[in-house]
Amino acid sequence: MNNNIMVSAQGLVKNYISGHETLHILRGISFTIPSGLSAAISGRSGSGKSTLLNILGGLDRSDGGKAFVGGMEITSLPEKDLSAYRGKKIGFIFQFHYLLKDFTALENVMLPAYIAGMRKKEAFARARALLFDMKLLNRAKHFPSQLSGGERQRVAAARSMVNDPDLILADEPTGNLDPDNSAVVAELLYASAEKWGKTLLVVTHDEKLAARASNRYTLENGLLTKSVT
Repeated sequence: MNNNIMVSAQGLVKNYISGHETLHILRGISFTIPSGLSAAISGRSGSGKSTLLNILGGLDRSDGGKAFVGGMEITSLPEKDLSAYRGKKIGFIFQFHYLLKDFTALENVMLPAYIAGMRKKEAFARARALLFDMKLLNRAKHFPSQLSGGERQRVAAARSMVNDPDLILADEPTGNLDPDNSAVVAELLYASAEKWGKTLLVVTHDEKLAARASNRYTLENGLLTKSVT
């Protein structure tokens, strides 16, 4: 595996059984993302974008093909190793922020690192640095209920990077935001990923968010095509 390639999908297949019908969600998906770069996948709802992201994140299993992340084949990992992979190698951002309501913004960012065994002082410093990048340091002591939707999503983006993962997977990270907040989140997400040297994969309907990526793809009828920009 090329050390400069962070993600390599090779013929990924995913099917679902619905009654007497087999739905072919992914029909042999292959693509690569170089380390430290970004990619965006667009497509209609139900086209399989989230399914592909979940396979790469170790949240779902493919029915065929292989996926490598950081040179590790994840499609054949046993469940206990997949759990460690998700915790150490992957940062997730979802459409909903999933912040803990009884914890401040800073504590929400710190918590995954603290759980993973990072010393409290180090987790505190890293969380503050990430909130600074997200232009939220002045909101560090605020609870989620005291933050706007855009601010909550920026906290979630900071949290995704606190464990120093190799790959950030963002599933419609601006899907619940208005255009102004979407633009802010997009700008800060890409800038922070670039600053910290993270590989970023985004699935999105947001044209402006997708346009920021180094490489763009469209997923349709189970097939992935690279967009020419």
